[in-house]
Amino acid sequence: MSGNKGLLDSNVIIDASKGIISAQDIINEYDYIYTSIISYIETQGYNFSDNEEKEIVNQILNSVEVVNLNKDIADIAIDYRKQKKIKLPDALIFATAKHLNADLLTSDISDFQNIDKSVKLVEPKRNDK
Repeated sequence: MSGNKGLLDSNVIIDASKGIISAQDIINEYDYIYTSIISYIETQGYNFSDNEEKEIVNQILNSVEVVNLNKDIADIAIDYRKQKKIKLPDALIFATAKHLNADLLTSDISDFQNIDKSVKLVEPKRNDK
């Protein structure tokens, strides 16, 4: 593998817990997988329908590196918020992907479009039901 990196948005982690997308497909695609501390907070605060979903989320979070905020990420997020109308959590998640030079894996591509073309947006393939 080439050392490619992916940053998981909270919606991807939640979708994986519900079986909507395959966490294994993501693991197979990326050498390094991260999530932002923002996505960690969002997923831990999510009201899951059952304990199995919560356990899957915990397994995912325990298997990826959670990236804390720092001044570099904050400065990038500030620039994004000056350029575009973007929610602060989304700006911080997007800035984390930029800081890591990682693809941003999200189910909400529209939240991040036209902000910075150097960050690749990837919508994970949904499982057929």
